[in-house]
Amino acid sequence: MQDYKSLFNILTQAIDVEQKKLSSTSPMQMYEPMAYIIGLGGKRIRPLLTLVGCDLFDVNPEHATQSALAVELFHNFSLIHDDILDKAPLRRGNTTVHEKWNTDIAILSGDGMMVKAFDELCKSNPVHIHNLLKLFSKTALEVCEGQQYDMNFETQQTVSVEEYIHMITFKTAVLLGCSLQMGAICANANDLNQHHVYEFGKNIGIAFQILDDVLDVYATDDKFGKQVGGDIISNKKTFLLLKAIELATQNQKESITHLLLSTDMVEKVSAITTIYNDLNIKEIATAEANAYTTIALKHLHEINVNEEKKNMLKQFAFHLLNREI
Repeated sequence: MQDYKSLFNILTQAIDVEQKKLSSTSPMQMYEPMAYIIGLGGKRIRPLLTLVGCDLFDVNPEHATQSALAVELFHNFSLIHDDILDKAPLRRGNTTVHEKWNTDIAILSGDGMMVKAFDELCKSNPVHIHNLLKLFSKTALEVCEGQQYDMNFETQQTVSVEEYIHMITFKTAVLLGCSLQMGAICANANDLNQHHVYEFGKNIGIAFQILDDVLDVYATDDKFGKQVGGDIISNKKTFLLLKAIELATQNQKESITHLLLSTDMVEKVSAITTIYNDLNIKEIATAEANAYTTIALKHLHEINVNEEKKNMLKQFAFHLLNREI
């Protein structure tokens, strides 16, 4: 059995090799930004889960290396394009690709990373390529759909909590489920085990995003790694805001509407947080995340593998979710 540090080392070595290939490929204007963004590191949770999904079924995780690279390339493609859409200046504490080069180069480099992801998948065991491509293509399209839903929410007058859950499921959670299932495919897991692995990852992903919304309001800067209250400042329709609007009294709804138009950001964050506190939104959001975690654990229980390995995956998931608030 491989521990997750060993799996991360396998992943890091594969990504380093890929980065060197990209760095030496022409035209450099297209490939250098690709090498740049995958070289920025990050937690690399998604590709690591691909190796975990393979190791879970007692198969050498290196058999899933191509799938893990595909996941990492696709994820970084989405980050390049998301940063353009968000006009973001920084990614992982470094200059974003469109700021370091320009938007045209960023778009083309992102497109190239998407193509490279599929190319990497085609290097997999021929027995698995069809199923890998089918799952990966479905997930890639869902991630793009999720991003579009998120963009729609910016101008959509009303958004329900159910619509929000659907959006984060596509934008964030399905790639976690896909990552694990791709590893399971590479390990020759049966359809039922693949289903439970996917659902475990997807539901953990939903819980993760809801808790991220909570952290945006209630974390401290040094532990969160980004500006606390940023979602409130940018009027982002998060689980917390949508649930508050759903539960608010008429006076509270009017206050929220007024505060969303405020240019006094300190007062805005403070006043909306006070409304959240009055409505117990933090507790409601945490309970919602716990509900999805419970669903994930039920699926984990059904996977027919070594209990010790299931426990390792459970502890890893809890580590992802148990960020201090």
